[in-house]
Amino acid sequence: MQGQHASTPGPSRVAARLADSVLAIALAASLSTVALAAPALLAGCGSGTTDSDMPLDFSVLSGEAAEAPPLQRFVARDGTALGYRHYPADSPTKLVLLHGSGSHSRYFAGVANAVAESGAAEVFTPDLRGHGARPARRGDIDYIDQLEDDVADLIAHIRERSSDVTTGAPQDTTILVGGHSSGGGLALRFAGSPHADEASGYLLLAPFLKHDAPTTRANSGGWAKPKVPRIVFLSILNGFGVRSLNDLIVIEFDMPEIARDGTETLAYSFRLNTGYAPRDYEKDLAAITSANAPLLVIIGDEDEAFVAEAFPEVIEAHAPRGRVEILPGESHLGLVVGEAVRSPIVAWIEEQGRAPSAATHHY
Repeated sequence: MQGQHASTPGPSRVAARLADSVLAIALAASLSTVALAAPALLAGCGSGTTDSDMPLDFSVLSGEAAEAPPLQRFVARDGTALGYRHYPADSPTKLVLLHGSGSHSRYFAGVANAVAESGAAEVFTPDLRGHGARPARRGDIDYIDQLEDDVADLIAHIRERSSDVTTGAPQDTTILVGGHSSGGGLALRFAGSPHADEASGYLLLAPFLKHDAPTTRANSGGWAKPKVPRIVFLSILNGFGVRSLNDLIVIEFDMPEIARDGTETLAYSFRLNTGYAPRDYEKDLAAITSANAPLLVIIGDEDEAFVAEAFPEVIEAHAPRGRVEILPGESHLGLVVGEAVRSPIVAWIEEQGRAPSAATHHY
């Protein structure tokens, strides 16, 4: 155990036990504070539909590794070198795809190759901080907003590498930010962030909106195991500016052994879990509308984690110019690795290239 006796708990375990002990006192003494500060978290317990007995089908991910290009590196603002995969294409449009919980960029290989080979867009798929083969700290980041900062830094890197090789002058570049599952939630968080001007449009593939959103099934298909009391407690502390316990684990993922190869991430700290999701999905969707940015949401009608038929109403309510496409026969993971999703994505990207009135940024 790396020099530590089994009978002596490490600092993180001590902190976890302390947090859980204080939790009982805090909740008992401050029930009214809890009700005011974290009603959505409390309401989320037992929310969603009753289809939690539909486990995610991870078998569809087999074989994706052979198609994936090797990782390249970009340097984030804190000096950390982070990995991404690049799928080249002769196009001014650049699509950044953000992976979902527990995994990393490799499973995007099929769809990313298809989009790049169509010529619609050059594709970049990062291994988000805290994920991948050898992260500095698996399942953790330094502060809640760090993932969106990393996405902004990757976009800056993309713009730099897209500059004229002779003069160094910036080229006209259109950036689309997309993601799958929690990665879709992060893309939506980015749309509501101070970095939003860096993106011209959003592609959300079976996106996570919120644990108690009408689109979410109970326990997201049965594999996510949140520590709800701890999340509530840490949310209260953060409301008072106390962030010293944000490294505590608040969610674990029951990924089947068949899907594990040592690169999976099976637990998240509070700060990573919080920063991976929209701040407020309704406001973040509205921000896309306010920016006049195009939005495409795609989900399969057999998604085990989310309720496909609930998305049109949610998107219409908060991003009425957004489009929702429900693909028949596609599961949560099968949506991304299957072929059916590729044509709608390519068609949508090409449509943005023919629509000068859409939000486009030239540098």
